[in-house]
Amino acid sequence: MELEVFKYRRSLKITIEAIKRGKLTIGFIGGSITDSRGRNRWPEPVTAWFVDKFPNTKIVVENAAIGGTGSELGVFRAKRDIIERNCDLIFVEFAVNDNDQPAEKTMRTREGLLRKLLAAGKSDLVLTYTFCMEMYDEMINSKVPSTINDFEILANHYDISSVWMGLYALDEVMRGLIRMEEWVPDGLHPDLRGSFTYGQSVIEFLEKELVNKVTTNMSNLEYIIPRPYNANNWEKSYLFPFSKVKLKGPWTIRRCTTIQWMDQVLDTSVSGAELSFLFAGRGLVLGFDFGKTSADFEYLLDDGEWVQKKWDCPDWCGNDGWYRIFYIGDDFDDIEHIFELKVMYSSRGTNFRLAMIGVIS
Repeated sequence: MELEVFKYRRSLKITIEAIKRGKLTIGFIGGSITDSRGRNRWPEPVTAWFVDKFPNTKIVVENAAIGGTGSELGVFRAKRDIIERNCDLIFVEFAVNDNDQPAEKTMRTREGLLRKLLAAGKSDLVLTYTFCMEMYDEMINSKVPSTINDFEILANHYDISSVWMGLYALDEVMRGLIRMEEWVPDGLHPDLRGSFTYGQSVIEFLEKELVNKVTTNMSNLEYIIPRPYNANNWEKSYLFPFSKVKLKGPWTIRRCTTIQWMDQVLDTSVSGAELSFLFAGRGLVLGFDFGKTSADFEYLLDDGEWVQKKWDCPDWCGNDGWYRIFYIGDDFDDIEHIFELKVMYSSRGTNFRLAMIGVIS
């Protein structure tokens, strides 16, 4: 089977109309390969291409990608960080960071994210697939890694175009145009040369989809969102407010200063501090400002048993600043539940900063 870099599905009608009006807002959501904080990832050459190609259009960039995060966080961030920023064109990149998650779970989280973005009705979507070394053997044997194949199932279902940036770059490696160590020195993260190659694949896609179409009249046919592919997707997930959390012990609600995508955190440094809340839904996800000094905890759901969470901590992790997700589950009865949590002592540290309570209904 011959693998394909580009899958052209629905036209970028909203993007074309925005360019004609003279202002285009481009959104990016994904992991570290798309994260803009170093100003050296693939969104940079793509943005530069837009500025150069459409000089009479004001280009606004909303890059909401965060290193070390997947679609299970993206689905909760979509409203605040992308939809409310009025993006005309959104690039979604989670194939790599979802790679080590169960397939059923990622099908639910990804579809929930896509349905939220589509339901807003004001953006074109493009899926972009990057690369990690776990994909290498399959790709050189003309096989599609499962994390990408699953995304393609959703892309076909929702008629969303896609760019397999990793395949584009691997083809350049196999043709001798770029060395592997220039592309992904650590097997995952591209350097400047690798990011440029990723960007070039997207630019090649955009050249065909936009350049010759900006002066043409687009069809007025309205896009109708199909029925869900997976009825258990996370489209109806929502953020639970800290104001409804009961606290016991020395807690504060603080503005977060380490991660720009967190508004506030529930903060304590005391072992034995407790919190609890009632929520209505079938699932629960917690998000943390995590680091090497973060405390462990134990939790109780309804009448179950106490469960301890003792974090692993990779060497690359700093003292804080990793927006880390802890998945409780999404297969509870869809009724009201009570959740309780106690901070535990850890020799690693005693800082506990809860940044998000996500409910799935």
